Amino acid sequence: AEMAAARLSGTENRLVSLPLSRIRVIMKSSPEVSSINQDALFLTAKATELFVQYLATYSYKHGRGKEKNALTYTDLSHTAEECETFQFLADILPKKILASKYLKMLEKEKRDGEVREDDDEAEEEEDEDE
Repeated sequence: AEMAAARLSGTENRLVSLPLSRIRVIMKSSPEVSSINQDALFLTAKATELFVQYLATYSYKHGRGKEKNALTYTDLSHTAEECETFQFLADILPKKILASKYLKMLEKEKRDGEVREDDDEAEEEEDEDE
């Protein structure tokens, strides 16, 4: 039985580009996962590989990659932002911005946050009067 399993995993390794051992480690990092079936591991690896290929192909076709004959980070982040299918990746593939612009955004958020907190306090005081 062990030889059959070894032969099977050898075949599976040729069918996927991603290392099954790394996929297993990532899957086991989830607290809900106690054991991983070989078929589940293989299918997860294959599905991940196909997803990455689809993301890369879509980003290349819809980005500036065709002009430069290259796939860029900007193409990927644009896809995550613009394409509804990939919007769940927006946090993982954020648009690149200059540090100075980011600091200004943080300052604005901080100022807006302070204004909102003051509004909340005013409402609470009104409630106490009633």
